[in-house]
Amino acid sequence: MERFSMGVGDRFGQQGEAQLSAFEEARRRGIEVVPVWNKSNREHKTVGTGPESVRREADEAVRVRGWQGSYYVDADHIALDSVDPYIPHSDFFTIDVAAYIGQAAPPDAVRAFTDKHAQRVGTLQIPGIDEPLDVSAARIEQIADTFLLAVQEAGKIYRRIAEQKGAENCIFEVSLDETEKPQTPVDMLFILAAIADEGIPIQTIAPKFTGRFNKGVDYVGDVEQFAKEFEQDLAVVAYAIQELGLPDNLKLSVHSGSDKFSIFEPIRQAINKTGAGLHIKTAGTTWLEELIGLSLGSTEGLELAKQVYVQALDRFDELVEPYTSVIDINRERLPSATAVNAWNGEQFAAALRHVPSDPQFNPDLRQLLHVGYKIAAEMGEGYLGMVRRNAAAVAENVTENILERHLLRIFG
Repeated sequence: MERFSMGVGDRFGQQGEAQLSAFEEARRRGIEVVPVWNKSNREHKTVGTGPESVRREADEAVRVRGWQGSYYVDADHIALDSVDPYIPHSDFFTIDVAAYIGQAAPPDAVRAFTDKHAQRVGTLQIPGIDEPLDVSAARIEQIADTFLLAVQEAGKIYRRIAEQKGAENCIFEVSLDETEKPQTPVDMLFILAAIADEGIPIQTIAPKFTGRFNKGVDYVGDVEQFAKEFEQDLAVVAYAIQELGLPDNLKLSVHSGSDKFSIFEPIRQAINKTGAGLHIKTAGTTWLEELIGLSLGSTEGLELAKQVYVQALDRFDELVEPYTSVIDINRERLPSATAVNAWNGEQFAAALRHVPSDPQFNPDLRQLLHVGYKIAAEMGEGYLGMVRRNAAAVAENVTENILERHLLRIFG
């Protein structure tokens, strides 16, 4: 896979061309980033679509715009019980085994892993990390107890895909981000060792970082600590490539990367300093830009956007429940239905558009609408038809968001 790539989700499969135009403009400015269309199994279930729809959208956007570069379709956050429908249509597979982290592998497997990597016991100096790493046999065993079963599950999923599609035709990512604690450099090293033992030719790995990566809003946490962890993980990945025989284009993946403005600069500095690659995933941002485009595109579009918000208020608990680990909404800061119904298009757009310096911006409203796409899905053609009738306004906002707030800030 190429050095830089970015996942672009599209809840309703309408914005492929608008998304791709952002990558085209970045390329014209000398910034080469590969688009990866991604949509999770949960999103497909909510919207009522299937994996073939993402492939169709990506292929059509590439055909219409005449894109000559690489592009990929991601089976996002798949597990062994959900992967099969994605195999014919995807060439990028995000293997999510976070549910297995903390579950103990068989004792004989833990002993075998600990014995195999006993030569790394001692003080380990990794280039790019100032402090030497202290590695003990007990620490290796603890890491195996925590992560080995998850990596073994990733191996099962990898082999299922490889048997049906051929490993050489796929890009594999292992996702460890949806867990409570960030992985330390020592954790990362032995997780990568376990992945190498399983024979998974991963090209990206998504660790858990300190702080909260809430959907659609900025990073919440200690930026300096994030920057330190990110650079340490880059160093461990570079070391693992040399020491463990993993693919030489293995790179870090940052999940829920939409709108994490405060960490974009540390990321940019680190990849420029080290020459490392990066994959960063964005998803629901495009759906929010559709709502912004509707609010500015026509009176009817604004009224529909307001309907979505009012219904989201009424169904708050239902919509928020699946996303409690990745949103923080203060209900007292949510404007009332009466207040929003009195807004004009510019006011609605300003409240929703992620411009932190704008006093009208409301991150609580933005997060609620981020998880409120289920309401638009239930509207069916009423929503999709409105998006098509306001296509120009919607596309302008989709392209601007990906280009100006993401591609140029991260890779520029």
